[in-house]
Amino acid sequence: MHIAPYDNQNKPIVDADDPTVPLNYFNIVKLKKGEAFEYQVPGYETCIAPATGSVDIDVEGVQFPKLGNRGEDVWDGEPEGVYVPVGAKAQMVCVSDEAEVFIAGAKYDKVLEPFDVREHDLVQYGSDDTKTHRKIKHILGQKQHDKVGRLLVSELFTVGQGGWSGFPSHKHDTNRLPDESRHDETYNFRFKPNWGSGLQMLQREDNEPGDAYHIVDGSTICIDKGYHPCCVLPGYEMYYFTILGGLSQRSLVQYFQPTHAYQIETIPGIKDMIAKFK
Repeated sequence: MHIAPYDNQNKPIVDADDPTVPLNYFNIVKLKKGEAFEYQVPGYETCIAPATGSVDIDVEGVQFPKLGNRGEDVWDGEPEGVYVPVGAKAQMVCVSDEAEVFIAGAKYDKVLEPFDVREHDLVQYGSDDTKTHRKIKHILGQKQHDKVGRLLVSELFTVGQGGWSGFPSHKHDTNRLPDESRHDETYNFRFKPNWGSGLQMLQREDNEPGDAYHIVDGSTICIDKGYHPCCVLPGYEMYYFTILGGLSQRSLVQYFQPTHAYQIETIPGIKDMIAKFK
């Protein structure tokens, strides 16, 4: 499902128990200096991750000052985040001139402890030399495996001028461990320059025709099932904020499309990328 960019007025874009991706939650909050926003989501653990600007965070009395260090866009600095336990009340206050903040969530039934992820905590990998030209920056990734329930939060960059990401094509819509895990997935895309655009493919069955969505700056994509590579037009760079929520576990087990699975052996760095979605 493609959700075109719109002014969500700080209300959830993907709310709890969404019919397409019920394991995910997603909101974009826009604030000016001194403005505050408070939320809590029963049944979901969440992560606060500024796309731009800086915010002070309070999670049930636990303080995390000046989260976020970016300027005008997601290419200007590194990501940071705060983990908010299931159902906890969280407040953010904008301390920069303005801020745009992502709130990512996954359904979970246990209450853990809040913590922050700063620039030095990130797990980053990927290479300009791969055919897919992709770099991934985990906010809630491999390092936090024992501190988070079923939520994975990452930023993905296509670092070349045009190119593909999410290839070899894969899916994760069926809980049949150890071969595949059920993870709902939600993306929010940005392009550089911001008038760039791209394409999100969604192929339900191997070697059968699927769907394609024209994605622009600010597009949100909700993926319930199927193989889902995406690409950006030549001459532009693409970023997407990624939310993964697992049904029964946090670690992502991807099932690669049989037609293209052999390319796991031909693309430098792909096996390392697969191994780090924990």
